[in-house]
Amino acid sequence: MSRRLVAGLLLALVGGGLLADVPAEAGPTIVHADRKGDDSFTATKTLTRVFTNADGSTYEFPSHTVTVNANHTKDLRGRQRILISWKGAQPSGGRASNPYGENGLLQEYPVVILQCRGTDDASLPVKKQVTPQTCWTGSVAQRSQITRSDSEASWRHDLVAAEADKARVSGMDPFPSAEDCPGVDTDPYSTRLTPFVSAKGEVFSACNAAHMPPEAAVGAAFPSAELAAFTDKDGTGSVQFEVRSDVENESLGCNHTTACTIEVIPIVGLSCDQPSSPPTGSDQACRKGGRFAPGSSNFANDGVDQAVSPSLWWAASNWQNRFSIPISFGLPPDACDILDPRAPTGFYGSELLAQAALQWTPAYCLRKDRFKFQLNQMSDEAGWNLMESGGGAAAEVSSQHDLRGTDPVGYAPTAVTGFSIGYVIDKPDNAGEYADLKLNPRLIAKLMTESYLGSDLGRGHPGIGDNPLGIMNDPEFQKLNPGLTQISQEAGAALLSLSNDSDVIEQLTDYIAHDPEAMAFIGGKPDPWGMKVNPAYKDITVPTAEWPLLDSYIPKTENTCRQKNPAVYFSQLAAPVTTLRKIAEALLDAWPNVQTRCDFDQSTQQYKLGRIDRQSFGSRFMLGVVSLGDVHRYGLRSAALETRPGTFVEPDDASLAAAVDLMTQKKDDLPFALDQADVKKSGSAYPGTMVVYTAARLQHLDEADAAKVSQFIKVSTTEGQEVGSGNGELPAGFLPIRDSGSTRKLYASAQAVAAEVAAQKVPPTSTPAPTQEPTTTGGGTGSGPIDAPGTIPSDPVPSAAPSASASPSTPPAAVEMPATSPVGSRVASGLLPALLLVGFAGLMIASGLRFFVSPPRSRP
Repeated sequence: MSRRLVAGLLLALVGGGLLADVPAEAGPTIVHADRKGDDSFTATKTLTRVFTNADGSTYEFPSHTVTVNANHTKDLRGRQRILISWKGAQPSGGRASNPYGENGLLQEYPVVILQCRGTDDASLPVKKQVTPQTCWTGSVAQRSQITRSDSEASWRHDLVAAEADKARVSGMDPFPSAEDCPGVDTDPYSTRLTPFVSAKGEVFSACNAAHMPPEAAVGAAFPSAELAAFTDKDGTGSVQFEVRSDVENESLGCNHTTACTIEVIPIVGLSCDQPSSPPTGSDQACRKGGRFAPGSSNFANDGVDQAVSPSLWWAASNWQNRFSIPISFGLPPDACDILDPRAPTGFYGSELLAQAALQWTPAYCLRKDRFKFQLNQMSDEAGWNLMESGGGAAAEVSSQHDLRGTDPVGYAPTAVTGFSIGYVIDKPDNAGEYADLKLNPRLIAKLMTESYLGSDLGRGHPGIGDNPLGIMNDPEFQKLNPGLTQISQEAGAALLSLSNDSDVIEQLTDYIAHDPEAMAFIGGKPDPWGMKVNPAYKDITVPTAEWPLLDSYIPKTENTCRQKNPAVYFSQLAAPVTTLRKIAEALLDAWPNVQTRCDFDQSTQQYKLGRIDRQSFGSRFMLGVVSLGDVHRYGLRSAALETRPGTFVEPDDASLAAAVDLMTQKKDDLPFALDQADVKKSGSAYPGTMVVYTAARLQHLDEADAAKVSQFIKVSTTEGQEVGSGNGELPAGFLPIRDSGSTRKLYASAQAVAAEVAAQKVPPTSTPAPTQEPTTTGGGTGSGPIDAPGTIPSDPVPSAAPSASASPSTPPAAVEMPATSPVGSRVASGLLPALLLVGFAGLMIASGLRFFVSPPRSRP
């Protein structure tokens, strides 16, 4: 969608009153969509399959009263997952190993779930109504039925279908010729095409792969989202369904101005019309009831009865049984760039705030009495350095950082959130996704110290050749998580983590440092089953804000590719990345960042290593460090972490609040510290709980910037703590800061710091001594631009940023800053403004340069 078109649509929304009015004067109003009450969905229908007999009478099969629920439907973001569940459906048979896309077609009685453009409202113009032609599928087989045997054309006897849809050739008028669509043989066989109509009105006949939308190409950036889900023997089922905005799927075209739906279609079988005389094969095909028993599997991909399969989801009998779930999308991340011409004021630092900042940003730029807020994600330390040097108005950090100048800095608690060990693990025999993972500090230490071997390539590593290949083979892991697969995968040898300096890594390693068994393992003591630490990491100092890759083992092998590309094997297994967002998306796609795939390039006649393939559904096993905000947006799972022996705590409001209760503050204006020793004693506090602070100078900050920072602290800790998915609200994954309960001390501290930032009181002496005790790590590298899907993460690119701030009284030495990454979806931000730091010559000169980077679209 062009920038001009998006601007027009957004301006039309504002002008037409669909967005809240933008007040000219200060006030408590938040700009957000109308979100009265719960935004979940529930509906119940009675579904019945009917046969018409030769004499005109009918026979009805036992009915199914089906109830469908969706937990979240409004203000959605691209790639967000919502939980869809159902009960009362026909139990499925012939379970496929993978329910997504074309892989899920060889099943019987599944529940088909699709994202579609349009609304299920017959009173609307036809172009705005949902139809099978506006529903997304990624393969020809889901839209085209071309049978060389009329005996299998079951759709031609659909009782509910219009007569035109029962013709030998149906679905399009005019129908594509064999010249237009090679391979489409319409004479004398039955052919049905269900074309896809894009948001721009372009018609894709789906007669072959060349006539599908670009996002449906083989090797597309994103895996299939539509699926044929399995219903258990008790009639229940549930899935996490991923929605796509027009940024991920431009052809489908769902956004904040385009109404879309999720269609849930329980397959109960075609209703069939009166049989012909004599009966034909297709009469009999329509009346078939399935080859597989309820609860059975079809891993051999044997044929199924078409009349009860998902391949005819579009047929009238199935389509009439659909549950239409209306969904809406939030404003795109570049809305502020389009609607607000003012230069943004950049806050720099913690990615933990990213999901909250996505929702908060429009509540600033769409109000004339507020400034244009922008979160530029980078390492906490890099953001701190930029703030302290005068290059940024404020930093977002999660711990106390070293003061290098003489100006005091206040830390205002802004959000309570944290990190988790996210995972995607399938149960054996394709029995579903595992949902009860437990980890202790020693297991995490084993992963981080590269002490698992990965594969036979690791067996030659000195000192640890007898260690398990992966965590799934570790007896300690198996004891905590019984019944999981023991089939080793290289992805099970490492924890996907960050390559750069981060307060998250410091807290994670502090959790390890407070566990005697984990520290004994790092110190060289084997675990009870004989596993040893990788010698390269023996006695590594923890906690640390940046986890190094220390191993240097290059395996000796007869593999030609590895001989041509000698590399440190364990570093290829760990393969850390620059942002938590990349880890979350890797988990979402079950796509490890393990860099051991080898391909031979025919054009260069050279071997090259790269990222391995996505894991197959049913055999997924992957772990990574993720933010709690990403966990909730993407529907990821979080491991329960051991606190005291035998006690495992998951992240939720109660466990985050318990951790906040334990936090202490040495002196006013400083962060609240969480002692992991107290966490272990508590048993109910979550070890990954973290507070994000807005850190700003209390002296010599430009007056305008001081007013903006103070406003941000006040708004974000009041209006910004109202839970919801609308503009200005607090998303899931964050514990609200209130003026009561466990977070009251955070609220009070934030208001005090906001007042001090606004006041900017300068003491009588011109060179005051530093007032804070330095505590934490040195500088690290920033995140840099987030890579496109499927690419190897890029290295950070040095950059800088302008500021209108006055220089500090005694400025610290200049530091080279990393590239910034404005908050937003990696692919959703069409135009991402950034700030570049210009040179200092006596006084800092503020200047700005805006540039735009087009995001990657779904590609062939």
